[in-house]
Parts: sequence; structure tokens; C-alpha cells
Amino acid sequence: MQADNKSCELLLRAIALSADAEIINHLAIAVHDWDALLNLAREHRVLPVLFSRLADMGDAVPLRIAEQLQAENERNTFHNLANALELIALLKELEHESIPAIPFKGVVLAAAIHCDFTTRTAGDLDLLIHYKHLPQATAVLLARGYELQTKIRADGTPAHSDSYEYHLERPADGMVAELRWKLELTEPRFRRKLGLDWVWKRRRSATLAGAEVPVMSPEITLLMLCMHGSKHAWSRLIWICDVAQLITSSPELDWKQVVLEAKRSGLKRTLALGILLSHRVAGATFPPAVLQRFASDTVASGLAQHFEDNLFNAPGSKPLGRIPYHIRLLDFQDRAWMFLSLNFLRPTARDREAVPLPKSLRFLHYLIRPFRILWDKSAR
Repeated sequence: MQADNKSCELLLRAIALSADAEIINHLAIAVHDWDALLNLAREHRVLPVLFSRLADMGDAVPLRIAEQLQAENERNTFHNLANALELIALLKELEHESIPAIPFKGVVLAAAIHCDFTTRTAGDLDLLIHYKHLPQATAVLLARGYELQTKIRADGTPAHSDSYEYHLERPADGMVAELRWKLELTEPRFRRKLGLDWVWKRRRSATLAGAEVPVMSPEITLLMLCMHGSKHAWSRLIWICDVAQLITSSPELDWKQVVLEAKRSGLKRTLALGILLSHRVAGATFPPAVLQRFASDTVASGLAQHFEDNLFNAPGSKPLGRIPYHIRLLDFQDRAWMFLSLNFLRPTARDREAVPLPKSLRFLHYLIRPFRILWDKSAR
């Protein structure tokens, strides 16, 4: 059963930076289906936030639900602690092999901007490395019991030329790690190479489970969060909460540097989109001139409105229109480059999956792709 309007409003009030306990208590009393609310919070990865807001609500929260929230919060804490310890061990082994690596998202993001790595849900361990170190880094993980899940060629390179990550899983405990050598917008063919060099020179450190670990600077982290949320069409509240929490925890944020870097890296619109959503949905505050700058981008403002309107009824749905969503995210320079270079006509993994061909005939995908672009929106 889908959560009702009161439950959706409660969840939005709970994740807001300036949460009002009295309003949350009033909304909690009106909840008709607590299981639907918990499922909604689980899908949006904000169950720990909901737990913290409802922990002292007393009779407004049924005992069964309070106990379930407590149990799930304890499981999340245990999971995050296990992730943190494994990440620390991995970083030490990579350093021993002289492999530069910087973790992002997950527990290290929680440690850097939430100040408590147990208060945010965490999934995989994400590590950004140089592509030249991929074989060595993979060997480190294999020695720790991980198994490579990504399809590779005989020479050890990814089977798909537009792949930018190795996905590894450890059967013994279900731990998942991803080695990445590129951060991308929405298309692997996006021309800018945002890899380890982009983040390494501005790296900072954060304390994770008592250990110092490298993290991205607040300015780069903000751009990365906006890029990641835009890539996934802002389908989860947690990504909006992350942007809002980063702004709150980084009062020294250099907005001039953020804007300059966004221009340089082609992320102006994704930055505007993340800022607008964090302000409208989570109540993040910005200097008036900064907020006005991003609000003046009518395309970003329209996209933000679409995602805000569809957070619960159609999360992840991309706005309709003649121009595909991922192209609307690009600035004028990159959009012009994409069309003038005819790069958008290069076959993708989706093309190969939609029309499987033997190796000897794969050149035909170059002839098939223009027709797919015309007739199949998913190919655009």
C-alpha cells in the first residue's frame, strides 16, 4: 500500500533541517498505515533520520513501530561499523601498495558531513583510483576474499568500453566494493574526465571510527553529490538530505570556488538543481545572492519542480520533453560539442543489449543507432 499524504508530509518534515517536533507529533498521530510509512522511509534511505525524529514522540508512535525502528537503527549502526572497519583496512592495504585512493559516499560521507557515520544508511564501499592502478587494486580486494562481478576481457580491461567501474562482492559476509576511475554525469560518453586527479589535490581528512581517512573537499563533495543525484534523477530523499547537510556542516564553503569549478567541469546545471532541491525540500539556507543565481536558471528550476512533485508518486521519473533529460543537464558548450562531434551517434551498451549481434557484425550498430534515437526514447 502506498503511503498516504499525511505520511509523505511527515517524512518531509522529518528530514527538514529545521524539524518542528510539535508538527511531527501532530502528523504522527494522523498516520493510518505505519508499515507504508516505514517502507517509504526505507526506499528513500532516510530510516535513521525518521528514527531520530520519532524516538521521543511517546504515544504518538505505536509500540510495535517504535521497536521496529529501534531494531532497524541498530542493524544500520552495525552495518555501518562493519563498512567503516573494512574501508579503513582497504585504505591501509592500498596505501601499502602505493595506490592512491579516495573513498566517497557511504560511511565516509556520513563521517565528513553528518559527523556521525552511524546516522546515515550506507551501501557499497566506493573507492576512486587511477585507471593505471586498477589491476593492483583489484588484486588487493581479491586477496581479501572479494570476487569480481564485472565482465572483463582477456587482457583484464572492462568488456564494455564505456564502463568506468569494477564491481566486487565478498560471499563470506556480503560486503560490496566498487573501484572507480571516473565520476560521470548521466552518460559515460560525457567528455570530461572527472577522475582521481580532479579530487586528489583538494582532499581533506575526516575521522572514521577513530581513524583518519582522506575525503573530498566540501566544494568538490558538493559537486559530486549534485552530479550523483542528477544522474539518478533525484529518486531518493537521502541525496537531497546529503546536499542540505553538507551546506549546514560547511559554513566556510567557498562559493566562488564552487561556481568556478562547476563552470570548468560542466556541472553548472547539476549544481543549480541540487541547490534548489535542497532548499525547497530540506530547507537548506544559502546566501541570497547564491540562491538567486541558481534560481535564475529556468531550466534547472523547472527540473527541480518536476523532481519535487514526483518524489513519492513517481520517484526517478525523468521529465518529458523534446530534449532528453541528460542533455538538458549539459551547459551550452558541452551540448554543442556533443552534437558537433557526432559523439551521440556512437553505439552504447544499451544499443548492444537491445540489438544483440555477433562480433563480426557489431559495426552495424553504428547504422542501427540513428534509428533507435528516432524511435526509442531510451536510446537518446
